[in-house]
Amino acid sequence: MKAVVTGGAGFIGSNLVDALLERGDDVVIVDNLTTGKRANVEQALTNGARLVEADIRDGQALTDLFEEVQPEVVFHFAAQIDVRRSVADTPLDAMINVVGTINALEAALKVGARVVNSSTGGAIYGEGKIIPAPEDHPAEPEAPYGQSKFAAEGYLELYRRLHGLSTVSLRYGNVYGPRQDPLGEAGVIAIFCGKLIEGQKPTIFGDGLQTRDYVYVGDVVAANLAAADSQATGPFNIGTGRQATVLDIVEALGQIAGREFEAELAPERSGEVRHIALDFTRAREELGYEPKVDLREGLERTLQSVQAQA
Repeated sequence: MKAVVTGGAGFIGSNLVDALLERGDDVVIVDNLTTGKRANVEQALTNGARLVEADIRDGQALTDLFEEVQPEVVFHFAAQIDVRRSVADTPLDAMINVVGTINALEAALKVGARVVNSSTGGAIYGEGKIIPAPEDHPAEPEAPYGQSKFAAEGYLELYRRLHGLSTVSLRYGNVYGPRQDPLGEAGVIAIFCGKLIEGQKPTIFGDGLQTRDYVYVGDVVAANLAAADSQATGPFNIGTGRQATVLDIVEALGQIAGREFEAELAPERSGEVRHIALDFTRAREELGYEPKVDLREGLERTLQSVQAQA
């Protein structure tokens, strides 16, 4: 299969690239390397992948590339993912996440490629009224990031109805695992791993009892492959259905490391969702998705990866 992976030098995208190459697919990575890292795909490039430095806001560049490559499937990961940045610069967030997605859809339409879109569960649903939240949970984003991702999903559905384009959106829980940047804003587990290795205390905003649905990156990769190989459409939750508090994460990492790991509390940040988890029943029934890596094992793998990079 010929595949294009936008944002393929990023955390989740690069893990997917490796999986595609492992099963023998032809892979072209599109990334502007703003947050993606060449180091994430160095091995993939030696294994036959191709990296094209391009920005999804450049619609003509995407169209030209897709017409050259003629991909059968497009995995769309490229995005602005920083919630706080989305608040500080909402037009930029929309330009990347909405207009950039439209550009990817337009390019895919030219070649008839299926589009597997990376979206978000918690940021779209807002505060969980039903836990775990099903796909028809009210969409009440608390930040522009969630709103832009929800809008992008709407365009995938529009292109399906209007043009017959094959599209599907995967709404992730809090994805973690190897290659997540411990210096970044979004990856609390990678950040905590970095603090643990450096012998520092992690900072928790609020009381630490807020809950999230932490899903391991390998399970997310498997969901993407299943979605690409199916004809399923619409949104699918990709999570574990289970809640874990931030304090649970700190405690588990301390146990894995075999030493004291105590957090410092800081004032709660406004606009943060308190409790959320995702109901993945639809993904199980239609995609055969089942999370296989439990939180403890995933934390061990992530800590080992961050230690190897230190």
